[in-house]
Amino acid sequence: MKAIVKNSSSPGLSIQEIENPKPGPLEVIVKIQKTSICGTDIHIYDWDDWSSKTINPPMQIGHEWTGVIDSVGSEIKKYQPGDRVSGEGHIVCGECRNCKAGKRHLCIDQHGIGVHLPGAFAEYFKIPATNLFKVPDWIPDNIATIFDPLGNAVHATLSYDLVGEDVLITGAGPIGMMSALIAKHVGARNVVITDINEYRLDLCRELGIIHTYHAKNDLRELMPSLKMSEGFDVALEMSGSPDALNNIISSVKNGAKIALLGILPDDTKISWNDVIFKDLFIKGIYGREIFESWYKMISMLDSGLSVEGLVTHEFHYENFEEAIAVIKSGQSGKVILNWDK
Repeated sequence: MKAIVKNSSSPGLSIQEIENPKPGPLEVIVKIQKTSICGTDIHIYDWDDWSSKTINPPMQIGHEWTGVIDSVGSEIKKYQPGDRVSGEGHIVCGECRNCKAGKRHLCIDQHGIGVHLPGAFAEYFKIPATNLFKVPDWIPDNIATIFDPLGNAVHATLSYDLVGEDVLITGAGPIGMMSALIAKHVGARNVVITDINEYRLDLCRELGIIHTYHAKNDLRELMPSLKMSEGFDVALEMSGSPDALNNIISSVKNGAKIALLGILPDDTKISWNDVIFKDLFIKGIYGREIFESWYKMISMLDSGLSVEGLVTHEFHYENFEEAIAVIKSGQSGKVILNWDK
């Protein structure tokens, strides 16, 4: 079969012919239909400091996907060939304290599909059945393909009660845009999103996110027009920018709640005096709550949450280099790879 592989300790990826996977007793083989490219895949392509310390080539990459089950292991009863599925990208140990308490997203020994284990950028893909999620018939393939990042957005955005609250989101990448749409859907009063990329701010407006601002703007000057007097109630940092985090801290009210999903540099400096004396609550976000984020995601899609406009480009997998170039240009939302012949 064909797969997109990180074949060496250097920049780039290649399409390789590799052996078809075979399922263990508790595993399934999925025939991949579509995948989407994540920022993680770009890091692996570039072979940056993180990827060089994390990836052991050769590695079949990719963790955002949808497909149909091709075959199942001998002990699988719940799934059968032909089932339409997506799946959770973090393989957990099942034995640590958090796993046994039902908090699998906090497992101390997680392994990432497409990072530590062979990924989904392939014609066929092996995954434990416990990581599968059946895709309802009414959900289009392009949406099922982006369940992974949408779940990240659900996890971050629903960490706090947003009903009637003023919400600031820094970073209008795909997950930031998803979070803005979710915040609106669940009843936030004002949802403000900032970025330095005008293409993505324009895409936000096309999606119905009204309050979009360049990150250089002083958010405190905007508050009167939004009927705000004390600051934002909740903030979601999605960009990984130290400046964005500092803007959040200066723009939120006393007692505000902050979620951090963007990966900040190790040397990021903030005003700890403001954190303490404003009595701020800061929470780190990683992955999805398995599988609570998935159920919430499906329920919101069923009740009118619309994210289809986030998918802006689609390529055949053989043209993955062109897809990556589009992402690197900054002129895209989510980019899909189609694995049909």
